[in-house]
Amino acid sequence: MGIKKFRPTSPGVRWAAIPDFSELTKSKPEKALLVPMKKSGGRNNRGRVTSRHRGGGHKRMIRIIDFRRDKLDMPAKVVAIEYDPNRSARLALVQYQDGERRYIIAPEGLSVNDAILASQSAEIKVGNATTLNNIPAGVPIHNVEMKKGSGASIARSAGNACTIMAKEGSYAQVKLPSGEIRMIALECMATIGQVGNSEHEKISVGKAGRSRWLGIRPYSRGVAMNPHDHPMGGGEGKASGGQPRSPWGQYAKGLKTRKSKSSDKYIIKRRK
Repeated sequence: MGIKKFRPTSPGVRWAAIPDFSELTKSKPEKALLVPMKKSGGRNNRGRVTSRHRGGGHKRMIRIIDFRRDKLDMPAKVVAIEYDPNRSARLALVQYQDGERRYIIAPEGLSVNDAILASQSAEIKVGNATTLNNIPAGVPIHNVEMKKGSGASIARSAGNACTIMAKEGSYAQVKLPSGEIRMIALECMATIGQVGNSEHEKISVGKAGRSRWLGIRPYSRGVAMNPHDHPMGGGEGKASGGQPRSPWGQYAKGLKTRKSKSSDKYIIKRRK
């Protein structure tokens, strides 16, 4: 994958940097693996806005992705690398020997016609899925389960990867992309390799219209408002506004929001 920039023929393209999609091999998704995506406009079931600045955007379909990798000991072949509008990573369409097709998150280095396998004793190769017990320390992994059989919930976005630091008893000490070190049961599944499309962080939207295509509505900065309208408003000239916070006074940086949880005992080192 590469990043494409443009000659500044207009203000909208002067700063735009978009992916060139050169790694994609198929333009239309697999129909059998699609479900409609209903838009909420940031509103809950009572019609009240719970996520601000949402609305509009291009129509999308949800791709059904195999996060469990529960089709064990059956080889599969990569048929295509596809785009998914709902995530930063690319998808790999794989076909198993029995003819069934599924989507998986495409790791870095996986290409069409590659063979992959999900097994308790799978080879340590990019795209293969196996248990943490079978993966040596230091190997980059993604799509990591937090509970056995629950499906992957860690390291699923573009460029992310985890690393096994050590194994002790029935747990592995896994370093997450955030820097947190957490104990995860050795029975949990993970996929070998780093999530692809690592240059996603270099994308620059470039113009307001592209944000609208993504379903992001315009919003005003708090520091540009009056004190009556926002806690960060007011001041002579361009004032910074003090501690970043929401319009209702909730601090945005440094405020601990995590309550005491039973899962705290699995965290060896916090991300901060």
